[in-house]
Amino acid sequence: MTLFDHIGELRRRIIFILVILVIGMVIGLILANPVYKFMLDQEPVKGMKFYAFSLWDGIGMYMKFALVIALIFALPATAYQLWAFVRPALGRKEQRAALMFVPFVLIMFLIGLGFSYYVVFPMAFNFTTDVAKHLNLEENYGIIQYFTFLFNIVIPISLLFELPIVIMFLTQLRIVNPKRLKKMRRLAYFLLIIVGIVVTPPDFISDSLVAVPLILLYEVSVMLSSVVYGKQLKAAQAWEEEFGDK
Repeated sequence: MTLFDHIGELRRRIIFILVILVIGMVIGLILANPVYKFMLDQEPVKGMKFYAFSLWDGIGMYMKFALVIALIFALPATAYQLWAFVRPALGRKEQRAALMFVPFVLIMFLIGLGFSYYVVFPMAFNFTTDVAKHLNLEENYGIIQYFTFLFNIVIPISLLFELPIVIMFLTQLRIVNPKRLKKMRRLAYFLLIIVGIVVTPPDFISDSLVAVPLILLYEVSVMLSSVVYGKQLKAAQAWEEEFGDK
């Protein structure tokens, strides 16, 4: 394929992803109301009243839900389109191995979603409300402000849970390897700790509860990369033993 053929192929893949996003947003608008009611019936906001401070707040809430639900649909579709785009450059075994990562993109995102919503978000919410009570502030929260606060915490952490899948995929493509990841360990730890500090209340326990799982995710990524890289080395050695002398 020529350069323009590659660009055309990439364009088709991007258009397909955008179509999935649009379909996901339509589904998100349909599901927004039941999901909204479910989330407001959960702790720590069960029974709390929320307010609209502008005429657009209700529409804005629906659009935020639509975007998040569309993201859930788009992630595995994006992973598949990425695999399809690089497939011609892979061998048959590499194609099958890389394709196996696609369903795990959604699984890891949902695990991250559960962890961030049920563990991280309550800590952040309780901390902010405790500060408001300490300052004798009356708590009247706008619906847009609440869900913006929620999604700003939940979405970044959920996406970070894709790290092992991304690392394995890049290892399969021979872009990274465990040796390089180990050399980057200090920088990776620093960045993950920064993320943990940014999305949680400023206390050591909350920061640790987020930063430690993220660091463990990185170590799991290195371990999985080692497994993939080890299989690549064995395959290369087998090929060398079979065809190297011919």
